[in-house]
Amino acid sequence: MADAFDTCLAFTLEQEGGFSDDPHDPGGATCHGITLATYRDWADNPALGVTDIRDIAQATVREIYESRYWLPVSAGSLPPGVNLMVFDHGVNAGPGRSARLLQEALGFSGAAVDGAVGPKTLAAAAAADAATIITRLAASQTAYYRSLDDFDRYGRGWLNRVEARRALAMQMIQSATA
Repeated sequence: MADAFDTCLAFTLEQEGGFSDDPHDPGGATCHGITLATYRDWADNPALGVTDIRDIAQATVREIYESRYWLPVSAGSLPPGVNLMVFDHGVNAGPGRSARLLQEALGFSGAAVDGAVGPKTLAAAAAADAATIITRLAASQTAYYRSLDDFDRYGRGWLNRVEARRALAMQMIQSATA
């Protein structure tokens, strides 16, 4: 799990960059992809401010990504490549939404698309062709980003990230089978 998490986290951190406080971004002050609101909630400290998020420790960033994004989607139990697609998209869109897109990519429908990656989702992911699932996820993630009101402002970056995510996910499949 640690190696897969490290690989996926490295990708996410590269994509997210450092500190940002874009007035157009509804996430507000963000550092390494962690919003101030997420940091406050994780630390159970509403008094944390912009300086605190700007100076967030790397170990804290890692703990937040693991506890808030990796574990909720059971990424450590997903096939290589699929784990990256679900984890990194969950960072942008929320773990529940990312899990629902995975379930849809696996052919689930109706009440089975519940956003919880449990035994049925994990079994379906293990039995599926990872490259097919990655391709389906890239398409559904692209559609999701295109549906957002901010697409005109941030869309190019989001779509570039989906493509980079998909490309690395495919490499992860090859590395796992080599």
